[in-house]
This record gives sequence, structure tokens and C-alpha cells, in this order.
Amino acid sequence: MPVPAPPAVPDDPTADSPAARRREQRGWYVYDWANSAFYTTIISVFLGPYLIPVARTAACARDFPTVAAETCARDFDKLAAAHPGLGYVDVLGADVRPAAFFGLTLTIAVFLQIVFLPIVGALADHTGRKRELLGAFAYVGALATMGLYFVEGDRYLLGGTLFVVANLAYGSSVVVYDSFLPQISTPDERDAVSSRGWAIGYLGGGLLLALNLVLYLQHESLGLSEGMSVRISMMSAGLWWATFTIVPLLRLRNRPVPAHEGTALRSVAGSFRQLGRTLAELRRYPLTLLFLVAYLIYNDGIQTVIGNSAAFASEALKLSKTVQISAILMVQFVAFFGALLLGLLARRYGTKRTVLASLVVWTVIVVAALYVQEGQATQFYLMALAIAIVLGGTQALSRSLFSQVIPKGREAEYFSLLQISDKGSAFIGALTVTIALQLTNSYRMAMVSMIVFFVVGFVLLALVNLPKAIRDAGNEVPHRI
Repeated sequence: MPVPAPPAVPDDPTADSPAARRREQRGWYVYDWANSAFYTTIISVFLGPYLIPVARTAACARDFPTVAAETCARDFDKLAAAHPGLGYVDVLGADVRPAAFFGLTLTIAVFLQIVFLPIVGALADHTGRKRELLGAFAYVGALATMGLYFVEGDRYLLGGTLFVVANLAYGSSVVVYDSFLPQISTPDERDAVSSRGWAIGYLGGGLLLALNLVLYLQHESLGLSEGMSVRISMMSAGLWWATFTIVPLLRLRNRPVPAHEGTALRSVAGSFRQLGRTLAELRRYPLTLLFLVAYLIYNDGIQTVIGNSAAFASEALKLSKTVQISAILMVQFVAFFGALLLGLLARRYGTKRTVLASLVVWTVIVVAALYVQEGQATQFYLMALAIAIVLGGTQALSRSLFSQVIPKGREAEYFSLLQISDKGSAFIGALTVTIALQLTNSYRMAMVSMIVFFVVGFVLLALVNLPKAIRDAGNEVPHRI
């Protein structure tokens, strides 16, 4: 007589019917569609170029009150150079150059994420209230983003504060969002689910960015000032985020967790203790740690290439802003198909092999930077096309692999470690670019210097015995990995 299978544990996705899993997965995809608007419209395109002139206006009012506002804005760098000690804005008692203000807000935002995200992950796992936390962080971020509409004149501090809040809420919501992945998909479904979510995110972020760029480029014919078109675009990102977050909140559901302290204060204290155990126990999973290090290295190369693409286009290739913007849009939409394509390749050839192959493509891309000719927009578009094909798939499949090598019931904690390690290591790529520019004064060589990240990441990932890492974490090994 056959022995009956043991009942599925509460957070085991096989406990749900395929139809129930698909319902949650579809809701989960929509959150990527929702939050990608913040990254594309706010971080990638509009906020930095808008916030710096706002800070410059404040510096003009403070240090050059006798100079006409338009004249000061136009000749600000000359005025600051002619008057040492002037041309600054005040940030918590420190004098900061307007050009450095957005970079400062980014630094503060990243630092706060490094401090705060582990608490978010531990709290999500400890309380089990992931849906409520996802909604809270999403709407705090969306409201702060909508508040950027009111940043005008000399309100640089308002803009910086709202961005820091929105960025912290964005990172926190992504930690909770990612931690749903192992709960809504079986091991064999995970690559496809992660890839679809990432692809839909590119599509949603790209669609809103396209609409906002039309508004920005046609602002005069619509009777709007340039500043007003930017403010409306930034507000629209918050509205988009808030509106589409409704869908995952209706579809996703919490899973039971072991009994824990009832009060919020005790839950936070328990979260800290649990986080400490996670850091200590990571030594028990050396292959998980090796994968994490490999991912951080090659992902740092990816983020640095993306972050310096606009500077490469303008400084090394002397291409116009129109070419840069159109390339950004192309990447957003092609990355949608690229993520799906790499998901299909992973299903056929294995996830690890697909990621390794994508790292070879990344290596070819950065080497090609040496040969793209100045003023050749077509060659730059081809380079951007290659990036778009591997961009989303590399990250989506890496997220799927990471979800396989972490223990059940600790998903949010481990994904918070992934997020903060990603933020904390980001300076290495930036430092490498800075050193390359200092030594060579060439953005081509700066891009080529990224080859070390892809080669080292490739080698470390190749050394990871994924089936053993998955078994060591107590998970089922998929049929193809």
C-alpha cells in the first residue's frame, strides 16, 4: 500500500492549485509594471537634470542676490569661479555645490537603504504581513513621488527630501515584492515567473516614459513651460505607481508564520535578532554566499555600464540628447522581449548556462565600446540593442537562481541582503570608472574597464555547484538549472 505524501507546508507553492498560483503570479507581475515608472521617469531621466537647476536658483538667491535670476542661472559657473566661497546651497549646515546636490541625495538614499532594508526583510518574514508592508511602502513612495510636483523655484530641500523618502520606500517595497517569488511559484516555474515580471516592468516603465517624453518635447505646443512639463511627468510616475499597486494588493496573500511576539515593538526586536541569525548562519551556506558574491560583482558591472551609457554617448561619441533619449526608450521596450527570450533559453539550456552566456555578451559589448565611432548614432543604437537583449534577462534569471539557494521562510531577509549588498558594492564600479578616467581621460577605456567585473563574475558563478547549493538550503532542485 503506497505511503501518502506528507501535507504541504503553508508557504509551499505546491499547496496551491495551478490556477491559484497563476492568479497570484499575474498580480505579482503588475507590481513590477507599477514601480518601474519611478525608476525610469524619476531616476533615469527627469529628477537629476531638474533638481540641480532648482538648487542653483537657491544658490543664486543666497549668494548673488543682486544679479538677475536669469543671468545668474545662465552664468552661474562663471560667477562661482569668480567668487570663491560663494555659489553653494545649505544642506544641514554644510555648503554644497548645486551640481553635487543630486549626487548627495543619492548617497544619502543608498546609505539609508543599507541601514533600513535588513530591518524590512526581517520584519516581513517575522510578521508574515508581506501584503500590508508592500502596500504601505508602495504608497509612501508613490505619495512622495507625487509630491515632487511641488518642487519649483528654490525648493531644493523639499525635492531632495521627497526623493530620499521615495527611494527608500521603493527599495523596501522591492525587498518585500521579491520575497513573494518563492511562495507563488514552484522551483520549475521560477525562471519563467521572474523573467515575466522583469519584462513587464520594462514595458510599464517604458510606456509611461514614452508618454512623458512626448509631453516634455511638445510642452510649448501644449501651452506648458518646460518646468511644468517635468513636474507633471514626475507626478505621473507617482500616480502610475499608486494606481497599479492596487492589483497586486488584491491578488497576493500572506502565508502563515510561526508564533511570534505580538506587539510591533517586540516584532521589530525579534526582526533584529532574526537578522543577526541570518548573517551568522550565512556561513552554513557557503555556496549561497559564493553565488551572492558572483552576482554582486557582475551586477555591479551591469549597473555601472547602464549608469555611464549617457555620459559615454555624449562625451565619447558626441551624440545629441535626442539620440540618448531615444536609445533609453528603445532599451526599455526591447528589454521586455529580451527578458522573455532569456527565460525561454533558460528553460531549454538551463538557467546557469544562460546567465553565463549573457555575461559573455556583456563582455563583448564593453569591448565594442573601443570601436564605436564618434558621431555614429547607428553604431550606438546597435550597442544599446545588445544591452537591451541581455539586460533584463540577466537580472531576472539571477533573481530566480538566488531564490533557489535560500532557505524557506527567510525569503525577505535574504532578498534584503541581496539589495543592500547590491547598494553597498555599487561604489566599486563607480570607483573603477573614476580611476580609468583619471588615468586615461577616456570614456572608452572607462567602459572597457568593466570587463573585469564580467570575467570575475563569470568565473565565480561557474564555480557554484547549484544543485548542491539548492539542496543545502533545503529546497527541491528543478529539473533544469
